[in-house]
Amino acid sequence: MSASTFQVERTTFDGDMRAAFAAFAARPGSSFSTPLTTTVPKELVHRSAVAEVVLTDWARVDDTHFVMAAQWPRGHSFFTPVAGGHHDPLIACETVRQIGILLGHAEFGVPFGHHFAIRDIHIDVEPRHLRVGLEPAALTIDVTCTEVNRRGTALSGLRFEAVLHRDGHVVATGGGSFSCMAPAVYRRIRSGHTLDGDWYRLPLISPAAPQSVGRMSPMDVVLSPTGEQDLWRLRVDTSHPVLFEHAVDHVPGMVLLEAARQATAAALGRSSYLPLGLASEFTKYAELDTPCMIEAVRAPHTGPDGEETVVVTARQAGEAVFSSTVRAGRHGS
Repeated sequence: MSASTFQVERTTFDGDMRAAFAAFAARPGSSFSTPLTTTVPKELVHRSAVAEVVLTDWARVDDTHFVMAAQWPRGHSFFTPVAGGHHDPLIACETVRQIGILLGHAEFGVPFGHHFAIRDIHIDVEPRHLRVGLEPAALTIDVTCTEVNRRGTALSGLRFEAVLHRDGHVVATGGGSFSCMAPAVYRRIRSGHTLDGDWYRLPLISPAAPQSVGRMSPMDVVLSPTGEQDLWRLRVDTSHPVLFEHAVDHVPGMVLLEAARQATAAALGRSSYLPLGLASEFTKYAELDTPCMIEAVRAPHTGPDGEETVVVTARQAGEAVFSSTVRAGRHGS
């Protein structure tokens, strides 16, 4: 199914569902007075499990502006509350990732089966509005596409910025860019590292102590100690139900973002901290059959309000594949 066909069918489906619900709500004695809420189709955000979809709706304002809705749960198996009861800022990263993919498919016509490659992603959060409340966080998101690249009539890349609102307040800002490619192009670029290729996944290695990297469970730890300070080997558990939510032929971007978060915790010597912002670049695919080293470098000086900055770099065979600048709230925040 093409994205344009999906959009037409979605409109028809939504119209039918609204009509059916209106009739149901109008029954004598019915207590329903508000429309139902559900997630967007999981296929539009490249998720296998509906439970991992955070976007709930979207609408086009014009050719480059969109309004979306999302919901962050009060609790999640992986995006657990941090720093004394704040929503995990990495769920904002996941929200931004889903925004980009949904736009590509549903609004810019990228066919299902084509591949998306994240080039960069960034988020900044506002701690005052990030607290976990008594209900899931309902978000309204304003999205602006700042670059739309096409090869002929087909989308080849997109850059966008997003402002996430919660209860009328800005809870986070973010954005990023990606390129997209047809399956044949992807197979050529990946040079035998596709899912059906002849390559070998490295065995699972032991995790760092969870408390040393800001996690509670060993299964969520993505770093393995090397014996050197501020240097780890990436721990790749392809059975992890969230980080490896579906079969892939490379290390997912969220694994590298989590590695940056954990390496920052270890470099700062904190079992808990609030990431205020991440600015990350993906320069190459991180392969599953090659050891990936994670290095953290702590900035020598603190910033405003005691903020600290750590630069995290991932390397394979000595070549950088990913880097992230992480801003951490002051100690105790």
